Amino acid sequence: MRTALVGAPIDIAALVAEVSAPANGALSLFIGTVRNENDGRTVDGIEYNAYAPMAERELAALAREASERFDTQHIVIEHRTGYLALGEASVAIAVAHPHRVPAMDATRWIIESLKARVPIWKLEHYTDGTRQWVVQGHSAVQGSAKMDHGEDPHA
Repeated sequence: MRTALVGAPIDIAALVAEVSAPANGALSLFIGTVRNENDGRTVDGIEYNAYAPMAERELAALAREASERFDTQHIVIEHRTGYLALGEASVAIAVAHPHRVPAMDATRWIIESLKARVPIWKLEHYTDGTRQWVVQGHSAVQGSAKMDHGEDPHA
């Protein structure tokens, strides 16, 4: 098992290789990418910020909990921080297991739990030059006011 916050592009092939083993008959992979639209607004990038010490602890806790729930040690979770352009992978979760159902269930459980528990925030950058913090897929601040680059919605 391994978890990490990373500042460089996620190497998907390396994650797959890391969880692969002869005993595993299934490998489930989730890749979250930056899309070009949210809540009807055109997005041209996202900046991910994290409270790193807590985020790293929570990611590790998620991997341990998933390992116990789904009976596998073959879990890797990586989440990007910093500015990401359209199409870049923001999060990748690879889970391997002897059987497909536990591998797929673990992957879904991890991403849903990560969204709820890990202190990672995203600042969407829009094509009109504005930016907004987003919480659970919805804009945290309504309107089109420009925000300071480092402004934190939780301050």
